[in-house]
Amino acid sequence: MPTASNDSALIYLIEDDAMLATACQQALMLAGIRTQHFTDAEAAFAACESAPLPQAVITDLRLPGKDGMWLLQSLQNAYPDLPIILITGHGDVTTAVEAMRSGAFDFIEKPFHSALLVAQAQKAIAQQALLSAHRQLQARVAEQTSPITGDSPAIAQVRTLISQLATAPIDILIWGETGTGKELVAQELHRQSGRKGAFVSINCAAIPDSIFESEMFGNEAGAFTGAQKRRIGKLEHAHQGTLFLDEIESMPLAQQAKLLRVLQMHELERLGSNLAVQIDLRVVAATKTDLKLAADQGQFRADLYYRLNVATIRLPALRDRKNDISLLATQFVKEAANRFGKPAPAISGQQYETWEAHDWPGNVRELKHAAERFCLGLASAPMQTQQADYAASQSLPEQVAQFEKSRIIDSLKAANGQVTEAAQALQIPRKTFYDKLAKYQIDPDTFR
Repeated sequence: MPTASNDSALIYLIEDDAMLATACQQALMLAGIRTQHFTDAEAAFAACESAPLPQAVITDLRLPGKDGMWLLQSLQNAYPDLPIILITGHGDVTTAVEAMRSGAFDFIEKPFHSALLVAQAQKAIAQQALLSAHRQLQARVAEQTSPITGDSPAIAQVRTLISQLATAPIDILIWGETGTGKELVAQELHRQSGRKGAFVSINCAAIPDSIFESEMFGNEAGAFTGAQKRRIGKLEHAHQGTLFLDEIESMPLAQQAKLLRVLQMHELERLGSNLAVQIDLRVVAATKTDLKLAADQGQFRADLYYRLNVATIRLPALRDRKNDISLLATQFVKEAANRFGKPAPAISGQQYETWEAHDWPGNVRELKHAAERFCLGLASAPMQTQQADYAASQSLPEQVAQFEKSRIIDSLKAANGQVTEAAQALQIPRKTFYDKLAKYQIDPDTFR
C-alpha cells in the first residue's frame, strides 16, 4: 500500500498576514513540504480550478473579501476529498468547530507553534495519499478483466498461460498450495476454451470407494439396490465441457486406473450396462503435491501423471506476491459488502500494512475470509492482541485446548472445510481429527 511522502506534496496557504505567512512557509519548507501562498480566498479557489490540486489547503478564517468559510464550502462542493485546515483567532473557535462538523479536516488556534502546523499538514497529506491510493486500487480492481487478480509478474504469467492453453485440445495440471485459486484458474480455462458443455468439479478426496463408479460413470436403473432410475455420472455430465479433478493426489490407485481408461478410450460404461457411451471432455487436474515424486514412489500412477501433465500451470503462493495483497483485499471487501448488502468499510493504511505483513499460509482463500470478517466488523483489533488478552485469563490446560481448537479451525478454513486436507495439514490421522472435531463441537461444513 502506498505511503505518504512530503517530497512532492504541495499545500496552498491562504493568509493575508505577511509575517505569519512567511513563518508558516518556512516551517513547512523545513519539513519538506512545498507551499503556494495566496492572500485571498478567490485567488486560491481559482488556482484550484486551473492547476493540479494541492494535497491540502491551510486557510485563515478571516480574510479580505470572501472569508475562510466561503473557501471551505466552495472547495468542499468542488473537491470533497481535499483536506482543509482552518487557522482561527480565539474568538473564531466556535465557528471553526462548526466548520469541523461541516467537513473541515481540522483547525489551529492562534497563536500556534510551528510544530503543530507541520504536524497537521503532514496528517492531511497522509490522508490525501491514502485516499489517492485507495482510488487507484479501486480503479485497478475495475480494470481487471480476468478473475485472476493481481499485477505481479507471477500472476501475469498465469493469465498468459491461461490464454495460451485455453483453446488447446490438451489436458492440464494446475499445481499450487491450498487456497491459491486452482479451481478459479480451471474455471477461467473453461470459460476461455469455448467448449459448449458444463464445467464439472470433483473433489477426488471426497468420493468414497463404495460410490466411486456410480458417481463417476453413472448407473442404469436396477444396477444395484436403490438404483430406481438411470443416473448420469460426472464424466458423462462433463461431455463437451471441462472436468476439474481437484486434489487428484488423493484419488486411490484403483480409482486412478478406472479414470485413466476413460481418458484413453474416450468412452465409459454406466453401471449395469454393457453399452459404451462416447464422451468428449477436457480434463483439468489440480494438486498441491509433487505428482512426479509421488509417481516415482509408487503413490500415484505414472501413466495417469503423464496423461494429465501435458501442460502445467504453477500458481504462486500469496506470500510470494505481496504487492497483490492490497489489490486483492480491496476487491474482496467490495465483493463481501455487495454480498452482505452493506456499504464497504473504509480500509486504513494500517490495515493494509497488517495484511501485507501476514504470511497467509491459507493464501488467497485465507485473505478472502479475512476481508469478509473485516467487512462484518469482526477484525477491529489485531488478532494477536485479542488472543493474548483472552489467554491471560485461562489456565494452562484451557490455553492448550484453546490453541488446539484454534489450529483446527484455521486448518479447516484454509482447506475450505475439507477434513482430509485439514488433517493432512496438521499431520494427524483422520480419525484423530474427527475425534477432536467432536470434542470441540466443530462442524466442518461451516467452513465450506
